Amino acid sequence: MQLYQVDSDTSTKITSTYLKQFRKCPDNSAYDLDTWRTTLWSKALGDKYSYLSKKIYERWLYLRYHYLGLTIETKNMLIELRKKYLIGLISNGPSKAQWEKINQLNLSNYFDVILVSGDLPWEKPEPKIFYEACRLIGSLPHNCIMVGDKLETDILGGIEAGLAGTVWLPISDKTRLTPDDPKPGYTIKRITDLMTFLKRRPDGPELEDSCSNASDGS
Repeated sequence: MQLYQVDSDTSTKITSTYLKQFRKCPDNSAYDLDTWRTTLWSKALGDKYSYLSKKIYERWLYLRYHYLGLTIETKNMLIELRKKYLIGLISNGPSKAQWEKINQLNLSNYFDVILVSGDLPWEKPEPKIFYEACRLIGSLPHNCIMVGDKLETDILGGIEAGLAGTVWLPISDKTRLTPDDPKPGYTIKRITDLMTFLKRRPDGPELEDSCSNASDGS
């Protein structure tokens, strides 16, 4: 926001306020996405800077998808995987916000089935949303695996749905399991390690058997 002569401390406070409200309510059925987010920015900016809300929102949206995009390595991996496997994507969140993300990233080019919890009566970790994905793919749960970064939704849901396996990709600060965490079958350090997991026995480099030491995931 320094482009608009807003000092660093104030910018940090404004951004924190916006993100807190955005994560609490990423969309509002009474508004289109652009109007709702601009409104959130206006509130976060306060009376002094609210006139910047449209410009700040447009810049935020550009940066959001600039940094959120799939890497070329991930795209190539998904293309290769689809030559042999059917791939589904299950996303928790409000319908409009999630589909914007899906469309902006062109994810339909890389997945055979995409489910958004906002369109359905369930969300992860509810097993029924996994069963629905399996049904649409045309496969039984015991022939499918779940790959995800969230233990409490992706991994727990895959376990409770009785899938053939669960693979955890920790991308947050949490990289070790606690005794109370759902226990993934395997842990990978990079999403592209999934090719190793599927092509070979799971003893390749940097692929960790999470069950060998449930206390720390290694």
